[in-house]
Amino acid sequence: MTKEEVDVLIIGAGPSGCVSSSFLHKNNIKVKVVEKTKFPRLVVGESLIPRVMDHFDEAGLLPALNKMNFEKKLGARFIRGEEICVFDFSKKFGEGWDWTWQVPRADFDKTLADEVINKGIDLEFEAEVTAVRFEGTNSITTVKSKNGEVKEIHAKHIIDSSGYGRVLPRLLDLDTPSGLDPHSSIFSHVVDVNRPEGEEGTLISFDILETEVWLWVIPFSNGNTSLGIVAPTTYINSLSENKDNAEALRNAIQLSEFYIKRFGNTEFLFEPIKLENYSRSVKKMYGDGFVLTGNSSEFLDPVFSSGVAFATESGILAAKLIIKELNGEKVDWEIEYSKYMKDGIGVFTTYVKEWYTGNLQTLFFHQPENPEVKEKICAVLAGYVWNKENSFVKKHDNVIKNMAYMINLEKEKQQ
Repeated sequence: MTKEEVDVLIIGAGPSGCVSSSFLHKNNIKVKVVEKTKFPRLVVGESLIPRVMDHFDEAGLLPALNKMNFEKKLGARFIRGEEICVFDFSKKFGEGWDWTWQVPRADFDKTLADEVINKGIDLEFEAEVTAVRFEGTNSITTVKSKNGEVKEIHAKHIIDSSGYGRVLPRLLDLDTPSGLDPHSSIFSHVVDVNRPEGEEGTLISFDILETEVWLWVIPFSNGNTSLGIVAPTTYINSLSENKDNAEALRNAIQLSEFYIKRFGNTEFLFEPIKLENYSRSVKKMYGDGFVLTGNSSEFLDPVFSSGVAFATESGILAAKLIIKELNGEKVDWEIEYSKYMKDGIGVFTTYVKEWYTGNLQTLFFHQPENPEVKEKICAVLAGYVWNKENSFVKKHDNVIKNMAYMINLEKEKQQ
């Protein structure tokens, strides 16, 4: 059995792992990345939000991404019958990026991983973590390669960025039920042969079929478009008696008056993939010698595209705190990492919950629009959920339900 020694072992080469490894490498930390799969690989999470641009910039990954000419995402559109609400990221409360990308994740993740390798970082694909044990804060991780070779990686810290693989949550029994109701999704890609010219053809949209049921439409710069249905798991399962994912997704598209002409007869580029009861949580986000980032810790819901942003936010923060520890500085992981991440997750959790109650939708589609309210909500949708100067961040627990209540009360008076 071979042995390797590094400062930091990173499990997973998705956006979180790439941001962590690149930032650590930039600060002269010896890093090893192991990834169970082979890239390119197909994953969900194709709509980014502007906050991620800060992380890619800090990690030195923006230049490589810019060269790919991914479709620019300047905002997002929400459709409910004949009602339409468009958020423009340039018209948000506070500072921050005004745009990001909507991306085929297979291409996007491979670009990140290739750039990490180009920087000289040791990234090993098709390497599966089978065991881990800790000696204080030091760790010994057993990794099996695709040809069956086994090695031990000795590290001072582990960053688990394994996403849905959830390596350390499984090995250390850290999984716990999510506080969100069970929802599922089915998605695929299509060649967008009926794509309209101009902005309409590139705009990411969410078509609300029922309060808890919505269709996503994410156009890519390569001419393909991602289509997906999100709904309570029981609703998703009712879309096909035979549990046929393709039939279910086709049936969902037929329910969209807005998109049925554009996508009603389109063939899927791959067998639609079902993600069932996708929300995840953990008992704790860190421990002696390890930290969980991205979907390894929490995954909420795709409705506001927060997944990659939390992955990169936690990835770069974990890297910064590990650098502090390696430099002999004291780190309070509970305050500086766990509480910080939970504050942002808490804001988005409120927005997800209030989306499915219908309260947030009431604010989205209320006419006439309140520009100040819209700017503050837009900042949240852009990922700037730690800015306490924004009352829709600071008072997220009650501001949405209170405003929705007042709007509905006023409607009742007018009837």
